[in-house]
Amino acid sequence: MEDYSPLKSDKILKHRPLTPIRVFSGVICLLVYISTAFMFIVYFGPIIAFGLRLFSVHYCRKATAFLFGLWLALWPFLFEKINGTKMVFSGDSVPAKERVLLIANHRTEVDWMYLWVLALRKGCLGYIKYILKSTLMKLPVFGWGFQILEFISVERKWENDEPVLRQMLSTFKNPQDPLWLSIFPEGTDFTEEKCMKSQKFATEVGLPVLDNVLLPKTRGFCVCLETLRSSLDAVYDVTIAYKNQCPSFLDNVFGVDPSEVHIHIRRTPVKDIPVSDPEAAAWLIDAFQLKDQLLSNFKTEGGFPNQGTEEELSTLKCLVNFIVARFGKQSDAHIRLWQEDKALPALGFFYIG
Repeated sequence: MEDYSPLKSDKILKHRPLTPIRVFSGVICLLVYISTAFMFIVYFGPIIAFGLRLFSVHYCRKATAFLFGLWLALWPFLFEKINGTKMVFSGDSVPAKERVLLIANHRTEVDWMYLWVLALRKGCLGYIKYILKSTLMKLPVFGWGFQILEFISVERKWENDEPVLRQMLSTFKNPQDPLWLSIFPEGTDFTEEKCMKSQKFATEVGLPVLDNVLLPKTRGFCVCLETLRSSLDAVYDVTIAYKNQCPSFLDNVFGVDPSEVHIHIRRTPVKDIPVSDPEAAAWLIDAFQLKDQLLSNFKTEGGFPNQGTEEELSTLKCLVNFIVARFGKQSDAHIRLWQEDKALPALGFFYIG
């Protein structure tokens, strides 16, 4: 008798089917998010960036954080309440409103969006900042928004990036300004091909060979820590894992994946991290070894240890935030109409004359 083995498919099934209802709701949500982002950046951005900043950098950042937080909170609402993605937190229970340097593994293109879910619960959503590739800062409208939000641009050439990084970080030293500076020390998202290159390099230089994360780049982490150490409360070592498969941006928009997002937090007071660069770099590599082990255990056990450290997101708060964001957009539309009504007679006068 012949032995027939099942055919293997390269296509991985999504957790939820892409139904017409999911397509419709995803498109509507995306239109709302893009339109409100455009409104915040184009109409409110200049007032905050050039007006309020002249009087007080501190209150400028507070106002920016408020508006930015309103918009960002729409995304956890989409993930948890519309898409039904289950968020599972584990590890250390961290206090609210600390000034922190946050390091995370980089599994996919949307990891940074799930940090918003944690920041929202800790009252720091509007104060989260990222270090981005310089090409992203050149995007129409959104690139301007990244500059208003004081995201840090890098070219991935250390001789060019170091002075820019130090200069920008020096503006974040005020302990009165809340801060969640988020970095991905791997420098890129994880793929099997990149992992093999990372393992080869680690073998050549005598560093740990990792299977589920890439070997972290330590220089940027050390500069962030050195520059901000005196004003930071802690470093959050965040490990992200996905049930089923790693989602893409469109998977998030249409709600087909992921089924669950697991976030493990390890909080280390900044005073417990070595001061010298070589020792701080060694600490970071040790942290990624722990991440690697956590992710290996996740594959076999289906979760991280010590789950249930954060409560479920409040549906009422999500709805109130959504209404406020939408109301802001509608109010802006009324302002534009008023401006057009006032401007038309003036335009006609000059044309006739």
